[in-house]
Amino acid sequence: MSAPAPRSTLVVAPLPAEEIRAEPLPEEFSHARLKRSLLALAGVVLVVVAAVTLLPGLGSLRESFAGAQAEWLVLAGVLEVVSCLAYVVAFRAVFCRRMSWRTSAEIGFAELGANSLLSLGGAGGLVLGAWILRRGGVPGDQIGRRTVAFFLLTSLASVGFLVLGGVGLATGLLSGPDGVLYGLIPAAAGLLAIAGALLAGPVARRLAARSRRPRAAGALRGIGEGVDEALRLLRTSDPGLIAGTAGYLLADIAVLGVCFVAFGHSLPALGVLLVAYIVGQLGGLIPLPGGIGGVDGGLIGALVLYGAGAMEAAVAVLAYRGLLLAIPAALGLPALAVLRRRLRGEAHDIAACAPGQEVEVLGQGTVRRGPVALGGA
Repeated sequence: MSAPAPRSTLVVAPLPAEEIRAEPLPEEFSHARLKRSLLALAGVVLVVVAAVTLLPGLGSLRESFAGAQAEWLVLAGVLEVVSCLAYVVAFRAVFCRRMSWRTSAEIGFAELGANSLLSLGGAGGLVLGAWILRRGGVPGDQIGRRTVAFFLLTSLASVGFLVLGGVGLATGLLSGPDGVLYGLIPAAAGLLAIAGALLAGPVARRLAARSRRPRAAGALRGIGEGVDEALRLLRTSDPGLIAGTAGYLLADIAVLGVCFVAFGHSLPALGVLLVAYIVGQLGGLIPLPGGIGGVDGGLIGALVLYGAGAMEAAVAVLAYRGLLLAIPAALGLPALAVLRRRLRGEAHDIAACAPGQEVEVLGQGTVRRGPVALGGA
C-alpha cells in the first residue's frame, strides 16, 4: 500500500514592494488620537471609581463590590476570552480561511481592542481591520464587500436573538415581566431591522445607478455587494460562521449574567437577560470614551425596565463593563503591535487572501490563484 500523500501547506510569496500600500495608520489610530482616547477613558474610569467610593447614599453599592466572589469573576473573565475567540472564528470565516490562525487571531484581537478603547459606534475595529488587510495586500473592493458582510452578519446575530427573546417573552415560553408588549416590541423591532438589512442591497444598487458622484456611487455599490455576500455566506450554513457569530454574542451575555452571581445576586431570567442586553447595547452608539456611560446607562436602564433591581443591575453592569474594557484591550494592543512588526517585515500570510497571488503548494510547485472563493475557502 502506498504511503498517504502529505497534507498540502500554503506558503505565500511576498507581494512586490510596489504593490504594498505603505499607508500610515488611519487617523483614528494615530498616536495623538489614541493618547487622547486613553487619557479620556482613564479620566472617566477614575470619576466612576471616585463616585462609587466617596459619594454618600451608595453604601449598598460599595458593600456589594466588597462582597465580590473571586471565582465567579474569574469565570466571567474566561467567558469574555471565549467571546473574543469566537469573534476570531467569525472573522476568519468571513474574510479568509487561508490566513493562519495566528494572523486571524492577531487581526481579530486588534479589532476588539480598538472597539473597547475607541467610541466609533462599533466601527473602530472594522476600520483598523481594513487597514491591516490593505497593508497585507488584499484588494480594497474585496475588503469593502466582506467588511459590510461581516458587520451585517454579526449584527444579524444580535437581531436574531432579540427576535427569539422577544417572542419567548411575549408567548410566556421565557419568564419575564408581565405584559405582552415587553416581548412584542423588541421582536417587532428586530424583524424590521432584518427587513431593512435585506432591502439595503437592492436599494443601495438603485441609488448607486442614479448617483452622479463617483465616490458615493462606489460606496453604495459596495454596500449592495456586501449584502449579497452576507446572504451567500448565510446560505452556506458554514459551522464556523454560525458558531463564531453566535458564540461572540452569547458568551458576552453570559459574562453579564455571571457578574450578577459574582456579587451575591440572583441570575436574571434568560429572556430578561437576553432582551435587556441587546436593547441596552444601543447606548454604545453615544460617542463617549470607551462607550462608558452610554452602554452602562443603556444596560442598567433596560435591565431595570425588565424587572432587575437597580442596585443589582448597576453592580453587575459596572463589573461587566470593566471586563469588557480590560480583556479585549489586553489581547488587542499586544496583537496590534506584533502584527505591525510582521507587516513591516512582510512576515505574514495575509496576501494568501488576495486573488491572483502566486502561492507555493508543497508537492505541486507554484500555482497562481484565480478569484478568491467566498470566505476564502
